[in-house]
Amino acid sequence: MFYNVLKLKDIIDLEDSKFAKEILMENENGSVSAIALKKNEIIDTHTSLNDAAVYVFDGEIEIHFDAEKFKVEKGEIIMFKKDAEHKVVAQKDSKFLLIKI
Repeated sequence: MFYNVLKLKDIIDLEDSKFAKEILMENENGSVSAIALKKNEIIDTHTSLNDAAVYVFDGEIEIHFDAEKFKVEKGEIIMFKKDAEHKVVAQKDSKFLLIKI
């Protein structure tokens, strides 16, 4: 996968599933994953072992932290610290990069 130019729209596809994930790069310090989520689907409350950034390249998601929620649309990025309990709700069919460092 190194030294390849990737077209984000072609990285991952939902087809008939509600959720899809493809790890693009991973090492002991972090990872980069492409995730696709159907409208109204939820990634349940969880924490991350790494600081994270989520870049939405198609659709729109909400990320819920305790009492706060953030809408993240196509072309936007949100960053948060490890151990921040959160969940993800797809407002539209969505595709995003999850970067853990």
